[in-house]
Amino acid sequence: MKTVLCFIAMILLLPSLATAQLGLQGTLLDQMAGSWVMRGTIGGDEITHDITAEWILAHHYFRFHDLAREKDDTGAPAYEAIVFIGWDGPTSSFACLWLDVTGGGGLTNGIIGYAKADGDKLPFVFKTGDDSAIYTTFIYDREAGTWFWTIDIERDWAISNFAKVTLTRE
Repeated sequence: MKTVLCFIAMILLLPSLATAQLGLQGTLLDQMAGSWVMRGTIGGDEITHDITAEWILAHHYFRFHDLAREKDDTGAPAYEAIVFIGWDGPTSSFACLWLDVTGGGGLTNGIIGYAKADGDKLPFVFKTGDDSAIYTTFIYDREAGTWFWTIDIERDWAISNFAKVTLTRE
């Protein structure tokens, strides 16, 4: 009887173990690990940011830190974000939590973006309301070894570009 119970327990644990292992298999995000300089336009302004990215927590989550070189009126960085990406087993997609200095509600508003890898592209969709969404797409250029990011905002069924940036190695 103990053998049967142990076998059943192992069977029940296998799906959760398989999901946890996805972070260890190697993904497109491996190409983003390291230090980068991000240049381009965000909200119509030319920007330069420093990005550091790494796998954390036993390679189950990917974190990047985005820090603007531009300063605000107090001398602090004009923008800062810490972004976490992990695997969401139930949707078979990447999940992204974007925490930044634009409002402080990242943990309370529950907006998680989801993306299914499409070759060298991770197209995240953050649903922000009935008729609105943020589309954040990361595209890796293997030949150049660079990343291209776009952020498009949908409001009332109209989509406008908010950001176009390129990441290059330091």
